[in-house]
Formats: sequence, structure tokens, C-alpha cells
Amino acid sequence: MGGILESIAALLWGLPLILTILIAGLFFTVKSRLFQVIHLPHILKVAFTNIFKKQDTDDGSKGIISSFQAVSTAIGGSVGVANIGGVSTAIAVGGPGAVLWMWLCALFGMIIKTVEVTLSVHYRNTDSNGDPYGGPTYYMEKGLGEEKKFKYWMIPAVLFGFGIFITFFFTLQNYTISEAVSTTFDIGMIPVSIALMLLTYYVIYGGIKHIGKIASKLVPFMVLFYILAGIYIILSNFTQIGDVFAAIVQGAFGGTAAVGGFAGAAIAQVIQMGMARSVYSNEAGWGTSPMVHSTARVNHPLKQGIWGAFEVFIDTIIVSSITAFVIIITGQWSTGMSGAELTLSAFEVGVGDTGRMIITISVFLFGLTTLTGWYVYYEVLLRHLFRNKSAKQKQRFLTLFSLFYPIPGTALVIYAVILGLPGQIVWYFADIASAIPTFVNVIVILILSKKFFALLHDYRARYMGIGQIDPNLKLFYEDKEPPSKKEESL
Repeated sequence: MGGILESIAALLWGLPLILTILIAGLFFTVKSRLFQVIHLPHILKVAFTNIFKKQDTDDGSKGIISSFQAVSTAIGGSVGVANIGGVSTAIAVGGPGAVLWMWLCALFGMIIKTVEVTLSVHYRNTDSNGDPYGGPTYYMEKGLGEEKKFKYWMIPAVLFGFGIFITFFFTLQNYTISEAVSTTFDIGMIPVSIALMLLTYYVIYGGIKHIGKIASKLVPFMVLFYILAGIYIILSNFTQIGDVFAAIVQGAFGGTAAVGGFAGAAIAQVIQMGMARSVYSNEAGWGTSPMVHSTARVNHPLKQGIWGAFEVFIDTIIVSSITAFVIIITGQWSTGMSGAELTLSAFEVGVGDTGRMIITISVFLFGLTTLTGWYVYYEVLLRHLFRNKSAKQKQRFLTLFSLFYPIPGTALVIYAVILGLPGQIVWYFADIASAIPTFVNVIVILILSKKFFALLHDYRARYMGIGQIDPNLKLFYEDKEPPSKKEESL
């Protein structure tokens, strides 16, 4: 089974998808005039200013949650087991060189995430309660279907939704958290999984507003704590930093020979591991977090798009890089371990048993925010799927879904414990689940790139003093629709 899943994952994450991501990233980077690079100080300034303000709402702006709550939910949904177990697995399989490809994918991912978040906010729908929802399926319907007159827009939308819902049945969060807590505190994985399931019910019971409120309190604390612990280990081994960079660069272009418990990796495997885990970590191009960003109160689509770039920067350039450096600098990458166990072992080497326990608690919080953040993605997709149903029918279905939502994750843990399913098998399912919607979504945002650049130019003119404002540009798609269309229920 492992060999079959590995082959499927390798095929999906083969040259076509890798080239698609690289070409899209390069295209948006060049045509935006290196926006995510040159204007990184502006991106960070806007983000940190609003974080310390705790809110960044705009008078008269539609939205369910604030931009800060939206990005906290999105970061909570992406900064999690992928940073703990995914990055370590990439290094365990592809060697240190996978980190360089992870960085390259993240650099392009910053602008790709900006694009998909901006389009999601621009093309979002407002329901009968005045609440906005958006995401890839929404800009497929409006951008491809209505503006581009592509009558088969449902095909990419269904493929996208199918890929996203694979993760509903093969979720990694519950499994990775249960594994981490079990190995650290010598508690069975199944009891940990059940406890996590009950906490998930508590967080999602109040819907998107409750999830956003809790995420805005938990996410900044847990990210900062993890970063400080990692920096402490790296600085404690300051003299080895140069060797770490050398191993990353050499491994990226020459592969990595077998050493210790590490089986060795060819260049193709290094690239595949780095890029696949980068996308699974920061979700750039995957089309997931734009669904929660679309619910934010904001008066310009690109304002929220900037939060998307910030999200990738924090997730991969900061958090995932710290995980990678800790694993490599402590020498644990070549032990033969993988997943959460490898990361925890590296932190244990760096700061001792107490450090491992503290990081395990962080992993638990990471996983909880990831689980609840992903609930938002599923809800937005389901709202679009049942957009023509009555509000009562939609609410009944969403209530049933919320009751069922945490169960598959716990069921997977029980299955893995009873049958001894290796952790790598679960990660192959994750690679397959991320590849399908990513390929579809990246192709679609390339087709709709003209709209993004129009909104980018408008933002530059309004808020950065670059260029002139186009008075004919409608910032939100609904603004140019007839009233009857505006009031249509999702």
C-alpha cells in the first residue's frame, strides 16, 4: 500500500504541478514588479500595526470577523502539524536540501497567496444575513463562469472541492497531535485523540465568529513561544549555522547521500519533498485559507491579500525554517525518525526533557487551531454548494456537519493504532489531497490574473502613492451586480 501511495503522490507532485507552481509564482512576481520582495517592509508594517491595534475594521465594510481574526484563523489553520511533522518528514525523506526548495516555493507562495486571497474577497457573495463568503469556487463561478463566459466552470470547482474534502477523511492534525502527546507523556494515542475531538467541538460550536475569536487569542502566543524556543536552540549552536546553510544548498542541487539512519535522496525527491511540504505548510495555491480571509471586514480586496503574504512569511520563512534549522543543527535529521517524533526529538536534544514537554503542548495548540481553522474552509465550501437552499435547510445541514466533523480524525487514529499504520502512509494521503486542488486553483488564478493586477494597481495608487486610481474599477464584484443578485442567498 505504501508503495502505491508513494507512486501516486510522486506522480501528482511530479514535473507538471511543480512547473505550474513555479511558472505561476514567477509570472505574478515579475508582473507585480517583485511586490512581495520589494514591498515586504510595507507588508510587515501593515500587518504588525494592525496586530498591535488588535482590530482593523473599516467603517461600512462587510464581514463576519476582523482582518486580524481572519489571518489568525488562517495562520492557525496553516501553522500546525505541517510545520511540526511535515517539515521534519520533508527533511527525513529528502534531506537538508529540501529546505531550499521549501523557501523558493514560499517566496513564490507569498505572491500566490496574495492573489488568491484578493480574488476571494473581490468575488465573494453576501448572504441574506449580510455575511460575506468567498473562495476559489466563488471566483470560479463568477470569474470564469460569469465574466469569462466559461459555462463548464463547475468542472474545476468540483475537482477543487473533491481534493479539499479528501482531507476531511484523511486529516493529519489529530493523528500528529496524538502521536506527539503520546510519545512525550506516555499516554495512549486514542485517549489523546478523543480529548482533542471534544475540544474541537467546543471551539466550533459558535461557528466562524467563535473560531476567529479564539484563534486571535491563541495563535500569536503559540507562534511566538515556538519561535523563541527554536531561536534559543539555534543561537546555542551558533557556530554550526554556516554548516547548516552549506548542507541545505549542497543537498538542494546534488541530493543527499545515505548517512546514519537516512536512506539518501536524489535531486528529484529533494525537490518534490520541499515543494509538497511547503504547500502543505503555508497552503499557498491550495485555495484553503482564502475561504476564511473572504469573511473579513475590509474595504479593499488587496488589503486582505497583504495578510495572505504575511501569513506565508510567518508560516514558512519563519516557523518552518526554525523547525528545519533545529532538526538539522541538532543532527537528528539523519537518525531515521520522521514526523512529529523527529521534531520533538530535536527540541529535546536542544533544550532537554522539559523543552520537549513544552513544545508538545505547543503542538497540541497548533493542531487544535488547525483543526478548527479547517472547519471554516469546509463550511464555506458547503455554503456555496447549498447556495440555492433555504437558510433553514443550510443551517440544518451545517449543524449536522459540525457534529460529524471531528469524528474522521479520531477514527483514523484508532485505525492506525489497531493496525499499526505507519505515519508516512498518512502523509502520502496528505500529498495527494493537496496536489489536486492546488493544480486546479493555480491554473484558475492565472486565468483571472488581469483582475488581480487591476486591484493591485488600484491599491498602490490609493495607499502607496504609486500610479493613478481607476475611477471605473469596482473593488467588489457585487458592486456591479443588480440588487436582485446582491440579495441572493448563498
